[in-house]
Amino acid sequence: MKNIVIAAIFTLILSACAGLQAPPVGSSEAAVLASLGQPTGRYPLDGNTMLEYAQGPLGQTTYMARLGPDGRLLSFEQVLTSEKFASVALKHDTKQSILARFGRPNDVVHYSSVEGDVWLYRYKEQKVWDSMMHVEFDRSGVVQAMVNGPDPDRQGRQLR
Repeated sequence: MKNIVIAAIFTLILSACAGLQAPPVGSSEAAVLASLGQPTGRYPLDGNTMLEYAQGPLGQTTYMARLGPDGRLLSFEQVLTSEKFASVALKHDTKQSILARFGRPNDVVHYSSVEGDVWLYRYKEQKVWDSMMHVEFDRSGVVQAMVNGPDPDRQGRQLR
């Protein structure tokens, strides 16, 4: 009995380290939910539905499952990446489009030098450095700037 419990715990630890595994492209929404569980967010984007699987306030990954209008899985990817952040269009993207592409932020702050909200996203810059992306909005919710820097809560940890 003790060996079974140890094996079960070991299996759970390994599956958590492997990241989320979505069903194949073309699967139904029901199959996605059965495989991944309930999403942490659900957002419309260009006629599709984005299911957010955020990995917590200190997490550096958010997975998005994109469902087409027919409710079938079109893609599944980790979206907190340098490449994805580079695709944000300043003075065009809005809070809603940022939510649909990156999911909820780790934190929302207000700086005296910025008129609106600043959303913070933790991520691994270039898959190596513990970083924090600051998405700065104006009062009407339009992205004005993207500012990248080290994650102050993880400074020095990448040098192990």
